[in-house]
Amino acid sequence: MSITIPKKFIPRDEDLVILPRFEYEALLKRKDIREVKLTASERRAMEESEREFKRGDYLTLDELEKSLASSRSKTRRKGR
Repeated sequence: MSITIPKKFIPRDEDLVILPRFEYEALLKRKDIREVKLTASERRAMEESEREFKRGDYLTLDELEKSLASSRSKTRRKGR
């Protein structure tokens, strides 16, 4: 089975999420989910991070862990 969703129903430059109604209704009932209003500087920082991500300018978790482990071992050697 396949479903075609016309492009006019998807806002431009937006993602579309499809989930079963019972999951959507359960999500709506949750009380621990709050909307957070960003300050102007937080919004700019988020936009910049999104641009960096699109450019591929990021580290994977594995790369970050290796980098941190490497810097820790260098610090230990200098302290001796």
